[in-house]
Amino acid sequence: MSGSQDAQHSTDTLMPSVYAELRRLAASRIQKTPGQSISGTVLVHEAYLRLKDEGDGPKWANKAHFFSAAAEAMRRILIDHIKAKGRKKRGGDQQRSDETVSALATPALDDELLAINDALDRLAEEDPESADLVKLRFFAGFTLEEIAESRGVNIRTVSRQWKYVRAWLKDHLKSEDAPCLSNS
Repeated sequence: MSGSQDAQHSTDTLMPSVYAELRRLAASRIQKTPGQSISGTVLVHEAYLRLKDEGDGPKWANKAHFFSAAAEAMRRILIDHIKAKGRKKRGGDQQRSDETVSALATPALDDELLAINDALDRLAEEDPESADLVKLRFFAGFTLEEIAESRGVNIRTVSRQWKYVRAWLKDHLKSEDAPCLSNS
């Protein structure tokens, strides 16, 4: 993830250069969320299709802009997946299946992710840059260092903003056990 470039880039020109990194980040994110039945590869491919579906494809100012949009797309995909799973859980897709213990424990995690998603929508209205930080950190799996590099700012700046966002989310979620709050 290097700094900004002056030219506008399409999804097709940026995707090959960032695919491996997006896939690694998505796989890392999925691995940290027990009970997910979507793979990192599927998540990245679906994000690519969503980013590509906007007519001729949007133009990205730089990789940071692209990563931000990809993180938002991944967030929406995960939330849509959780909502669909919830509909199925309530009888929308009635088939017998043998559930594992970890799969039975995921509704609480799914509910937490949905609560985080709702809080993130509120945060985006108040502070879009902080909301973008959460998307990159929580939904795309970026480290604080990677976010600082992509934004071209000092790690201390991103760390301070992350502390603020964690406090804001903690206050708005009213739960100290929210998964994004444990990532320091």
